[in-house]
Amino acid sequence: MAFDLFVNGGLMRGLSHHANLNGTEFLEECATAPRYRLYSIADKHPGMFEVEEGGVAVAGELYRAPDAVWLNIEAGEPPDLYRGRVALADGREVFGILYPRELAEHRHRDVSAFGGWRAYLADRI
Repeated sequence: MAFDLFVNGGLMRGLSHHANLNGTEFLEECATAPRYRLYSIADKHPGMFEVEEGGVAVAGELYRAPDAVWLNIEAGEPPDLYRGRVALADGREVFGILYPRELAEHRHRDVSAFGGWRAYLADRI
């Protein structure tokens, strides 16, 4: 069986962990509904979590991932990231890779204003 997976960090095309998506099918570029915050976790990867107020739409990519491939994806992810439900801008709900809010706020940099990890990385250069 397969599921749709929204990614918004190093798994995206051209970034450091994209090879971990081998065996998946790229579906489209898309964005979340405007109800998430995005943090830079030690400038190594993004951490996204849902909020009730003050959220933004986060840019990313959507893939169709076979269940068997998820184990490879998960094994390559940094600590504390986990698979959870994500609302997309068009109303669909899919799986995405999330980060615990309590580990991000007051510990790492809020980069939500950039609208996505790629835009944040481009600004750092």
